[in-house]
Amino acid sequence: MLQKMRSKNCRSFISVLLSMLLCIAFIWGVSILLVKWNEARILREIVRRLSADTRVAEVLVTNASYDEATKQVTTTIKFLEYDAYGKPLPPKYFTFQGDVIQFQSLVIRFQDKFVETGDQLKGKSAYIFLKAFALGDATKSSQKTEDGQTGQTVPARVLPITRAYEVPDGYKIPGVRNPMERRLWEKFWKYALDPVSRSRQGIKSVQIEAPGSVFVPGTIYTLKIEHDGGLRIDSEKIPEILRGEKL
Repeated sequence: MLQKMRSKNCRSFISVLLSMLLCIAFIWGVSILLVKWNEARILREIVRRLSADTRVAEVLVTNASYDEATKQVTTTIKFLEYDAYGKPLPPKYFTFQGDVIQFQSLVIRFQDKFVETGDQLKGKSAYIFLKAFALGDATKSSQKTEDGQTGQTVPARVLPITRAYEVPDGYKIPGVRNPMERRLWEKFWKYALDPVSRSRQGIKSVQIEAPGSVFVPGTIYTLKIEHDGGLRIDSEKIPEILRGEKL
């Protein structure tokens, strides 16, 4: 009888031990899976941030004509920039001799570690639109166009959007006229243009870019900033339902 009890207790102990080992193995396996899942999630998030982009402006051709005598194309565009919150700014209208139009911009790239972690201030490349121009239009200095904000005429050779050391429209704080804002942007321009200063601020590179395209009627052109790169222009046809409509 004693032998049977010992045998039964031994089997019970082994059963409990096996159950505990199975539980430990299960928990260990689940923890490994959770670690792998979390690593995969973090990797996906890093890739998403590195490959993400943000719309910063849209362009639409509002008028295009061809002069048989001069063999020249005249193109008028509506340039609609968006601020840092994604809200549209007052549009600007530019007219060029030609239809290959470029937007010269200052692009500031931050170090990848800031983009990977989604840093609030340095989590994506920064940009400042400087000027717009058209290929073949450099000698047309007598042409004039109207600035959509001021109503003043400016030479078509170079159509300024932002001047150096100004507060860019896309980054202005709405309804605020504060000297501090201007002083901060003066420091920003110093950092952007001084290699020593910008390296201390986690800036990877600062360069002038001039993305461009052939601009034709019936197409919406979207300028986007890549969070780990520069500016690019995407295009898509205007939906058929909107063609010919005045909204």
